[in-house]
Amino acid sequence: MLAKLSVEQSLMKASSYAKKGEVAEAQKLYQTILQKFSNNIRAQQGLAALNKYKHNNVIQSPPQGLVDQLVSLYNQGQIVAVVEQAEILTEQYPGAAVVWNILGASRAQLGMLDEAVDAYKKTISLKPDYAETYSNMGVALKNQGKFDEAIDAYKKSISLKPNYAEAYDNMGVALKNQGKFDEAIDAYKKSISLKPLHAKAYNNLGVALQAQGKLEVSLEAFKKSISLKPNYAEAYNNMGITLKDQGKSEEAIEAYKKALSLKPDYADGYNNLGITLQDKGKLEEAIEAYKKSISLKPDHADAYNNMALALQYQDKLEEAIEVCRKSISLKPNNAEAHHNLSFILLRSGKLKEGLDESEWRWKNPQFLSMQGQRSFLQPLWDGKQTLKNKRILLWSEQGIGDTLNWSSCLSLVASEAKHCILECQEKLIPLLKRSFPNIEVKPENRSLDIQRDDFDFHLPMGSLYKYFIDEITRRTKPDAYLVPDPMRVNYWKERLKSLGKGPYIGIGWKSSVLSYYRSLHYPPISEWFPILKVPEVTFINLQYKDFADDLAKVKDELGVTVHNFDDLDQFNNVDDVVALCAAIDIAITTKVTPMIFSSAVGTPTKIANLRQSIFNTILNNPIGPLVDIFDRNTWESWDNVFSLITKDISKQISKIRT
Repeated sequence: MLAKLSVEQSLMKASSYAKKGEVAEAQKLYQTILQKFSNNIRAQQGLAALNKYKHNNVIQSPPQGLVDQLVSLYNQGQIVAVVEQAEILTEQYPGAAVVWNILGASRAQLGMLDEAVDAYKKTISLKPDYAETYSNMGVALKNQGKFDEAIDAYKKSISLKPNYAEAYDNMGVALKNQGKFDEAIDAYKKSISLKPLHAKAYNNLGVALQAQGKLEVSLEAFKKSISLKPNYAEAYNNMGITLKDQGKSEEAIEAYKKALSLKPDYADGYNNLGITLQDKGKLEEAIEAYKKSISLKPDHADAYNNMALALQYQDKLEEAIEVCRKSISLKPNNAEAHHNLSFILLRSGKLKEGLDESEWRWKNPQFLSMQGQRSFLQPLWDGKQTLKNKRILLWSEQGIGDTLNWSSCLSLVASEAKHCILECQEKLIPLLKRSFPNIEVKPENRSLDIQRDDFDFHLPMGSLYKYFIDEITRRTKPDAYLVPDPMRVNYWKERLKSLGKGPYIGIGWKSSVLSYYRSLHYPPISEWFPILKVPEVTFINLQYKDFADDLAKVKDELGVTVHNFDDLDQFNNVDDVVALCAAIDIAITTKVTPMIFSSAVGTPTKIANLRQSIFNTILNNPIGPLVDIFDRNTWESWDNVFSLITKDISKQISKIRT
């Protein structure tokens, strides 16, 4: 060897072997030098150092070939084999930081997060300036839900390597998971500034923008990500989610299918495809997509949850309950699945169990983002503690229709308590004060929640049914419970007469909040034509917005006027709208708020209803003495419903006229 290499070159090569941990090679080379030049000081020192390392068992690294083999196995996805070999090597070479780092990454891949973090900590103890390990440890901590610790690890990584684009990207993910979207976006943008071709950072940026509802810029980020990495299945999947949120269902489906063509084992892609197909009403196709997702990922709790809803829409309630329970068994604290189960149980008539599950709404982020729970020092009423000589605060938690519907229970709780306070939307106060004179009705004021001492217990209104379900189900024919202003009722009766002969029929046909699923509840005005053709009837508009085009269509195509009172603020002046509903002869609506007004004052109310709706439960159906619900199935048209309503009101009109 020395014939081919000079002594200087041999010494340098031996030193290089030693630094890489290839002790045997270094030792052999030093010994060869000393055989020829026994007094070579540098060779003597090098060999002594190697012997010292061997004696103290602190050899830093295994041969580079073994490390390369580990990396190759890791890149091939043979993670179990990597863990097995890396664990052996860490016993042989406990000071090998590179092997500990590989072991940590491999354990993380297998979901062994605690063990992964331990391996990373060992790596850092051996090599405190190992920026990549801090970043890797941050990922493992993030996956454990330890977001603050993860962010600290990323910051340490960046302090060691300020231009570390991947660490900024990873930190953005942790910040996004904390709901700190602006900070996450800043981190992603910093990552991109350091690495302009960073497709993953563009994808993550798109996800954060999507969460903020910034759908156009989100879409642009996904497109940029895909332009940099055309086979990026995850970016196509995320783009599909944004397109769905934009109402572009067909484009979303194409994006999901592209993702799945690139990654056929993509369980989340199949799940998201199922969601969009379900929103399109393609329930069988959606269920097949969920089943495919579950076959690829048997513990996919979200796919089970979504499939349960699809089965519910098909009226397969027992199967839906079973599938939803499977979702919960896989993810016991999944509040969304528990909340969905409550709807299915209530629809199937399992009222007490369904109402218990409904309490999970307060842990469902989607529900909380719309409602928000209140915080008091006083305890929630549990239905067991006596209310005798106690004060209870009831508070509204959802829309005005829900508040008024659930007000039908107020007398039940007020009869048990010394004093009952109801806090609700301000525009309901005149009506509810008149209807329940023994209850203190006040506008909601959350600013004083922690300081209040004017009650002993509190309860959100949506929980009233849970504690009074026996009394509620015994009411075979409930009485009217809202009391309109009698002077305004007389006013509206006189004003209706000025429009023409009765009977006077109020109609409400759509919600102001529409999505594809919600639109299934609200047939277009053209579906109402059989009713609107009933002769010698005066129709009254009960919509508060977006009605002008529909009323013009009825006038143009049928020659029928649906009268609207321009001077009546149907959105804000609830008390007067309720008086109008008491003045008309019949109300015909879909599942919209006017049905609550009319049914609660005792006006005959006919409801065109979607049988499989999650809103078709005891919590959402109107209460009153004269309520008739006409159901259609999701797989049927509205024709039969409107035909039946037409026949029903024709009989009722005959009675009114006689």
